[in-house]
Amino acid sequence: MKKLNLLLCALLISGCSWFGGDDEDEIKPAELVKFEQQVKIKKQWSTKVGGGNKKFWTSLRPAANDEAVFAADHDGKVSAIDIASGKRLWSTELDVSISGGVGYASGQVMVGSIEGEVYVLSAADGSVIWTATVSSEILASPQGNGEVVAVQTIDNQLFVFDAQTGVAIWQHEDEAPLLTVRGTSTALVTDRMILVGFDSGKLIAFNPENGSLIWESRLALPKGRTDLERMVDVDGEALLVDDVIYAVTYQGRLGAISRGTGRSLWFQDSSSHSSPAYSGGQVFVSEADSTVRAFNSGSGQVIWTNDQLFLRRVTGPATLAGYMAVADTEGYLHLLNTEDGSFVARTKVDGSGVSAAMLTVGDSLIVQSNSGSLSAFKIEQ
Repeated sequence: MKKLNLLLCALLISGCSWFGGDDEDEIKPAELVKFEQQVKIKKQWSTKVGGGNKKFWTSLRPAANDEAVFAADHDGKVSAIDIASGKRLWSTELDVSISGGVGYASGQVMVGSIEGEVYVLSAADGSVIWTATVSSEILASPQGNGEVVAVQTIDNQLFVFDAQTGVAIWQHEDEAPLLTVRGTSTALVTDRMILVGFDSGKLIAFNPENGSLIWESRLALPKGRTDLERMVDVDGEALLVDDVIYAVTYQGRLGAISRGTGRSLWFQDSSSHSSPAYSGGQVFVSEADSTVRAFNSGSGQVIWTNDQLFLRRVTGPATLAGYMAVADTEGYLHLLNTEDGSFVARTKVDGSGVSAAMLTVGDSLIVQSNSGSLSAFKIEQ
């Protein structure tokens, strides 16, 4: 299977550069518009958690419990940071190239490597509980529920291990398109279901204990004549809200699906490689061209569209104190009004940019920059 970096895909599709040049017809990222700031974004703390983001890997999103934020860098360093103060609680050097992480469940911190190694650490002190090896590179966060740990690999396979011992329980291999975006969906793991999106545009729900199929739903069908046009990867984690699952594909659709049966409730055309977010009856999506859209969670109707961040390579959306947030390749954090998509606040996080998805913990937004800084932000009215 060929894996192609999403950035390269976008360049091929547009036939232009995002990084400057002499072509007068090139499509350039949008310039930031000025606006009157309605609220203030305040930095609570910031600390260094390792080296920078390499080769456009965007999969090292932090994870958290009530006391700590867990973060990793690509050189193998995993750290726990006090969520209130930003004080470092522990750090563990794994001496591997981490490419998938960070997952957290039931006192365990989970990461995966470029060599296909799974590491499960104690959230209390960072000690390694167990390791396992899978078939290929891990680009998504391993996830668990205290009983099992689920890991999806770049070659479209799902591996499930006993959470306490690391013994392999079962695995699933899905069909692999010839050409796919370089990315992998993070599994959604509950007590009764492991839900995974695949490069084929399918969502599959499995029984965690034995891997038996609960249901299968196709979010999007490949369209077009070329392999590039026919990519419909699910690369973001599905979002579970009550009994409804929301998921989106690249060059495909955003869909709402019944958790119990896999029945489709509605679809809307959309293209994204990020996870959607939810707040107040709305589903938010950062699309592949960095357009941000809000959909009615019940009907799928488009409520608003903000295209003023076009081609700025924004992160997936996060919600914070009744607002919606995205960060971009220049390191700006943007806060949007959820009613109409207008900007309400902006601040500079880090000049290196932000690629990894942000994490909302209570009334704080956790942001990991490309240079390896980890910061917590709050809203001041």
